[in-house]
Amino acid sequence: MKRWASIIAGLLAMCSIGLLLAPYSQQAAAQANTGWVTLFDGKNLDNWNAIGDANWRLEGSAVVADRGKGYLVSKNSYTDFELRAEFWASDDVNSGIFIRCTDPNDVGGKNAYEVNIFDQRPQPEYGTGAIVDVAKVVPMPKAGGKWNVYEITAKGSKFTVILNGQKTVDDAEDGKFTSGRIALQHFPGAVDDKGVIKFRKVEIKPLT
Repeated sequence: MKRWASIIAGLLAMCSIGLLLAPYSQQAAAQANTGWVTLFDGKNLDNWNAIGDANWRLEGSAVVADRGKGYLVSKNSYTDFELRAEFWASDDVNSGIFIRCTDPNDVGGKNAYEVNIFDQRPQPEYGTGAIVDVAKVVPMPKAGGKWNVYEITAKGSKFTVILNGQKTVDDAEDGKFTSGRIALQHFPGAVDDKGVIKFRKVEIKPLT
């Protein structure tokens, strides 16, 4: 009987400690998320404008495109920031996340930085994980056929890219574009107009 009483007393003590720590855990989680702004949560495209002819549509908790050439362009511009994006890419898709887009009506490598999603790029050093024409990645990681997480930091002229916890760009420097929109891309693939890209969560944290 004494043994069971000790066990019960121990469980009650653990529960009490858990209840006491819960507010602090919730506070820590809230602090960790302070400053993050949701650009896409799977429910609507209120924060985006579509340009081009890509067939963007909402499916389940994601925005999907598998045909055409086009972009979803954020309605707001950003200078220094951290960006997190969850995406699913087919093996043959040509996609990417463009940052600091200076022309929201004509997105491209000449007026923005492209953090690439393109496993079959003929020049793999600027494929998935790279910033095209700015920072190479060797060997190129593969994103096809699974959900991935990009973490992109732009601060001043320096850029860092992390794909699924692996740093693929480490403090690359380029000063051409200092501010602009965010754009999500679907582009015809290396062979034909195929390939599926899905984004299910995109959030940004402006840096001061």
